[in-house]
Amino acid sequence: MVARFKTPGFYRALLGTALGGVFATALTWIVRMSTGHATFHHYLSGEAILTVSLIACPIFFVIGLGVFDYWFHWAAGRPTRPEDHSNHGAFTWKDYFKVNTDHKVIGVQYVVTSFIFLLIGGLIAMLMRAELAQPGAQFVDANTYNGLFSVHASILIFFFIIPVFAGLANYVLPLMIGAPDMAFPRLNALSFWLLPLGGIVMLSSFLAPGGSFANGWTAYAPLSTAAPVGQNFFSIGVQFAGASSIATALNFLVTIITMRAPGMSFFRMPLLVWANFSTSLLVVIATPFVAASQFFNLLDRSLGFNFFNAAKGGNVLMYQHVFWFYSHPAVYIMMLPGFGIISEILATKARKPIFGYRMMAFSLLAIVVLGFTVWAHHMFTSGMPAWVRIPMAITTVVIAVPTGIKIFSWLATLWRGVLHLDTSMLFALGFLTTFTLGGISGVMLAMIPFDIHVSASYFIVAHIHYVLFGGSLMTIFAGVYYWFPKMTGRMYDERLGKWHFWSTFVFFNLTFAPMHILGLQGMPRRVATYSAQFADLNLMISICSWLLGLSTLVFVYNIVTSWRGGPRAVANPWRAMTLEWQVSSPPPVFNFDKVPTVVGGPYEYGIPGAVHGILEPAHVGGAREPAGVSSGTHMSGE
Repeated sequence: MVARFKTPGFYRALLGTALGGVFATALTWIVRMSTGHATFHHYLSGEAILTVSLIACPIFFVIGLGVFDYWFHWAAGRPTRPEDHSNHGAFTWKDYFKVNTDHKVIGVQYVVTSFIFLLIGGLIAMLMRAELAQPGAQFVDANTYNGLFSVHASILIFFFIIPVFAGLANYVLPLMIGAPDMAFPRLNALSFWLLPLGGIVMLSSFLAPGGSFANGWTAYAPLSTAAPVGQNFFSIGVQFAGASSIATALNFLVTIITMRAPGMSFFRMPLLVWANFSTSLLVVIATPFVAASQFFNLLDRSLGFNFFNAAKGGNVLMYQHVFWFYSHPAVYIMMLPGFGIISEILATKARKPIFGYRMMAFSLLAIVVLGFTVWAHHMFTSGMPAWVRIPMAITTVVIAVPTGIKIFSWLATLWRGVLHLDTSMLFALGFLTTFTLGGISGVMLAMIPFDIHVSASYFIVAHIHYVLFGGSLMTIFAGVYYWFPKMTGRMYDERLGKWHFWSTFVFFNLTFAPMHILGLQGMPRRVATYSAQFADLNLMISICSWLLGLSTLVFVYNIVTSWRGGPRAVANPWRAMTLEWQVSSPPPVFNFDKVPTVVGGPYEYGIPGAVHGILEPAHVGGAREPAGVSSGTHMSGE
């Protein structure tokens, strides 16, 4: 591990970070000293230096790391560099700690980094449940507890769920469509390196004067505009996460539209590609709104703007409208890729074509459209005009229809299939159960009187965890197990994988199902203590949550030991039809030695003579490309 810190790139990055701090300090003090106005002196203070540093230091870090070297060379008008692919592909473990343009390396970087943030967010959750095991103060005071649940939610949403899906798609999507890489490899590398920097900024809020930001992951004004300086860490961390998401989404859109293999029409694309196409549309349209909400917040805090200051003509409620116009589509940004993963796994493990393939694709696009019509159902108790509640309640119910189409299509796919109940399939089936339960409580919350009754209660905590843990995380685990042989060239321990599933499934339900009862009984959310009447259920929830946390260690142990020394994986251990399984495990550096030509659908299991693609004898690739599959390989289902 020490060796990577001795690379010139790492030293350049450290130097860039230091220069960023110097630049921020110098810029702030130059502006301050150039004016004698008392207002500027008030705002150009130590907090201003810290805020500018939080922006400048990560940017200077990636400059020093070398992410922009090629672009700076071009912008300077110097002769174009020949592409030698010297920073493409991983040949030792050290290559994963450098700027790399190979989509497969970037995919692994994304997934591993995201899981590190999962473990951090999970540890914060364990501390929260330790505090809530009994009424009264146990380990932390109320303000620290507020900081813990705020960082817990923010880290897991912005730096785990959203980017881990991007990582899995980064690895497999170009392979699925027969492309040698993503459309913009350098932009792909930049989008990854923005992610850990944003996460570090957000976690560093615990070190800020006055403590971490403590008003939830929503950062509602006016709480956020009057909060201590730790709130700036949240606003800036979200900006880096948002920039990373937008860059990745644009890359996916261009790759899917322009780089599909010959013969791969839109209706021959696997559903994971459709899911990421839909998700990328959501990201590109919606993410600028959360960026805007946090820019407005920063301007209010740092320069005395009054966007959300009602006493000076601002509109506090407008913050919620702008924030939720992103954050409800963000729920589907955190779900649609999982829908694609489940579709791939169910078809392969049931050995059946996806039932209603085209309707599944259209329902993904329907969610993209409808996702922008329901944001205000988060605001039924906010004080917005009462008449707005009715259309928002209607659209909230309507958007359940395309999701219901998927549930019924998946069940129809399973019907009379030859089910292979391995680990990835178990997680897929677990997802169908827990996500459906989360969807039912979601339809309940669309009912205005019920929503008003439970909006500030633990019922909401239960609902969001059934959707994001029982939904998103189940699909993430399923996807990691499914593509683990392809990504690592190793097989995982199936016995440990099943232990991981059953412990996760049982303790997840024992942790979050009782929260519905607590919410209906009136226990408020986001509190560090509670009435003694809720003590017994809270103790049970805390014990089960710790056991749920321990189940994740089974996953970590299985993945690490299998990656290091598991049995070698064959090219296609699941006998799948999609293109990524028709090359070696792990794939060649440029994916295909032969250009694939797609001649059929991706899920034609059980159909005699069905072929998805053929590898034509035309070489694709560059320097240091290992051998791939042989000429003329057919890709059939059985």
